[in-house]
Amino acid sequence: LVNQLPEANLILLRHLFGVLHHIEQNSGVNQMNAFNLALCIAPNMLWLPSPTGPEEESRSTKKVALLVQFLIENSAEIFGGDIASLF
Repeated sequence: LVNQLPEANLILLRHLFGVLHHIEQNSGVNQMNAFNLALCIAPNMLWLPSPTGPEEESRSTKKVALLVQFLIENSAEIFGGDIASLF
């Protein structure tokens, strides 16, 4: 799916998840592991197209957080092994 994105979107995601992966690599110091980062970032990345009740929004947020956590933890495999070279 990532390879089907427009090039500009892919570049943006590579840089975003490169930064998040870099932060996660220093979680021993900053305590921001992939789970914590995902909880902070996920609500700003994807959301439901129309307002729903709090229960549905909570379920949706949890699903997005799991996706973001997966992308952070597997960013090298998803966006290319050279993701650290962005820095």
